[in-house]
Amino acid sequence: MKFLQKLLILLFLIASVHVKAQVAQDAKMKTFIDALMKKMTVDEKIGQLNLPGSGDITTGQAGSSDIGKKITEGKVGGLFNIKSVSKIRDVQKVAVEQSRLKIPLIFGMDVIHGYQTVFPIPLGLSCSWDMPLIERSARIAATEASADGICWTFSPMVDIARDPRWGRIAEGNGEDPYLGYQIAKAMVKGYQGDDLSKNNTIMACVKHYALYGAAEAGRDYNTTDMSRLRMFNEYLPPYKGAVDAGAGSVMSSFNEVDGIPATANKFLMTDVLRKQWGFKGFVVTDYTGNNEMIEHGLGDLQTVSALALKAGIDMDMVGEGFLTTLKKSLQEGKVTQKQIDDACRLILEAKYKLGLFDDPYRYCDDKRAATEIYTSANRKAARETAADCLVLLKNKNNLLPLKKSGTIGLIGPLADAKENMPGTWSVAADFSKAISVLQGLKETEGGNVKLLYAQGSFLDDDTLFEQRAGMFGKSFNRDGRTKEQLLQEALNIASQSDVIVAALGESAEMTGESSSLSSIEIPQTQKELLAALLKTGKPVVLLLFTGRPLAVKWENENVPAILNVWFGGSEAGYAISDVLFGDVNPSGKLTTTWPQNVGQVPLYYNHKNTGRPLGEGKWFEKFRSNYLDVSNDPVYPFGYGLSYTNFTYGDLKLSDSSLKGNQALTATTTVTNSGNKDGKEVVQLYIRDVVGSITRPVKELKGFQKIFLKAGESKTVTFKITPNDLKFYNSDLKYDWEAGDFVIMVGGNSRDVKSAKVNWQK
Repeated sequence: MKFLQKLLILLFLIASVHVKAQVAQDAKMKTFIDALMKKMTVDEKIGQLNLPGSGDITTGQAGSSDIGKKITEGKVGGLFNIKSVSKIRDVQKVAVEQSRLKIPLIFGMDVIHGYQTVFPIPLGLSCSWDMPLIERSARIAATEASADGICWTFSPMVDIARDPRWGRIAEGNGEDPYLGYQIAKAMVKGYQGDDLSKNNTIMACVKHYALYGAAEAGRDYNTTDMSRLRMFNEYLPPYKGAVDAGAGSVMSSFNEVDGIPATANKFLMTDVLRKQWGFKGFVVTDYTGNNEMIEHGLGDLQTVSALALKAGIDMDMVGEGFLTTLKKSLQEGKVTQKQIDDACRLILEAKYKLGLFDDPYRYCDDKRAATEIYTSANRKAARETAADCLVLLKNKNNLLPLKKSGTIGLIGPLADAKENMPGTWSVAADFSKAISVLQGLKETEGGNVKLLYAQGSFLDDDTLFEQRAGMFGKSFNRDGRTKEQLLQEALNIASQSDVIVAALGESAEMTGESSSLSSIEIPQTQKELLAALLKTGKPVVLLLFTGRPLAVKWENENVPAILNVWFGGSEAGYAISDVLFGDVNPSGKLTTTWPQNVGQVPLYYNHKNTGRPLGEGKWFEKFRSNYLDVSNDPVYPFGYGLSYTNFTYGDLKLSDSSLKGNQALTATTTVTNSGNKDGKEVVQLYIRDVVGSITRPVKELKGFQKIFLKAGESKTVTFKITPNDLKFYNSDLKYDWEAGDFVIMVGGNSRDVKSAKVNWQK
């Protein structure tokens, strides 16, 4: 007891010292910025709020460029999507040597899932359910980006998405707010580390605030409209996770919320973000976010720019509405000097925290650029990460893993498409260095496999669609052969093969920004190829490339083995090979629900029950909530993913069946690896609040643990549950919990769980 008391005293003293140091640091920063702002003209303050695109800057000629002239005049606060130490140093030199007050610029970039070493797309990365792994990916991305001059990333993207038609679902972490909260924290911690002034950390920018993933019809930039209850309980938590982790900046979203575009939405930007959550950083618009409010119908550029500033926007990306209209609005009394000063202060504080006032060239180290980018260690980490994100969807008769012997026929338009492997938003990647499936298999099969290859089909028969799906250097170059010739070559290869590996699905740019789809099935020409391969009678493994949940009901019913490989990054081909051959046992679990068809969308596990629910496992019942033509069930539920081994769950044991107040409940289960291979399992905890003052979801994720078990090994997994895990926003938007019965569930996915009930009184 005395030891515990001494430990608590020591921890208190350490915390006190930390708080005092932070207070002193904040005071020093305030003094510095107060003095600087006293010297600034109104034009220079407004200039700090301007974030134009860099354009094409030639090394050595930054000062003479159009953007260079604006920098000299103090009309630029930062630049984005300019890369390389030499270019950034040249532009920074203009700011700190030629502008009147020598205020350094901040340099941002879309470092979304890696820099030159590319990790899996975020939706794929989320399927690892491994927070240290996810944090490491962001840490490596920050190290590489900062070595190339970047100090600010427009990431993480944490929008909850339940509509797979929406292309940007690929950039987020799926459908669940609890998991999204945890991943947001991990990403921010990875980018920012424990000290933003270090030259290998970068400032995070959580986006797109808010509700961008709920666009109507899954069409990008479209209207969003939802109740405050849904907003706070289901969509806002991941943004708050990033803020709680200390994210230095936030990006506003394109969509409207409550009839007001987010960029002019004071409720979001000030009332929730700053007043409720205590956010201390700055808010930047998305690309031309201010200007787009003109088309929304809120007024001309001067009007919408004033609305944005008053709502809580601090920096204007690309549109230059702030730069060209705020001074006039100030003179006309439409904005105040304080509003301009507050925004300017936040931009200057960010630069101070990044250490740019101490050393404007902090991130311009040629040695780091030469030694810390795309290293063998980073590539190894990317390969390991990608392998841990692959999701085994089906494995009939243990077709996988493949033996490193015999003849393998690798067939499909994505088998030798290395430019597509990094996925969407891989802006710093060198596509020529990416590893295709064909290359990965060739280099890892061990010398005893005869590997045959055929393209098999086009990505899509529609050439115009294929062009749209192959943008940004990821095109599928047709060689003049017909559809029939491609198919015949594939069948010839199949006839010589012991097993067929079909690399099919989406291209990288079929998801991402402005890549919404009305159909979420594999393109028809590829489905025809797959059907023809199955007719050969040879065993077929489907490597499914995608950036969204797909409707693969037919494939699940007919293909013996399906491995969902997402877009795994620069080392994708190696990672896929590692899993195909069993060097890595797949452990990924879906973070989205996969529907039978697009008509079920939106389909998500944590839905409400309705007053006429359909019984579990049943279909069809008249006057119940169901469809005439298809069951309510998904093809694959949230949290689902198979392994090359089997995991058996014991009964769920609760420490008590009746609790009161702030007591804690312990939920325990024994998980056994009952197969013959070592493997990892994600043990998931769900809770249902049976009776509430508002309707509550049928289950909600409240915890998870990723464990490793050797073949035959058992492990006791314990979850500690407190009243905090029972809280939700009620009809008064008060965050609290209510007494009553709760169902505690534990399992390997959201569908297959062991459950027990507990009563909890206040």
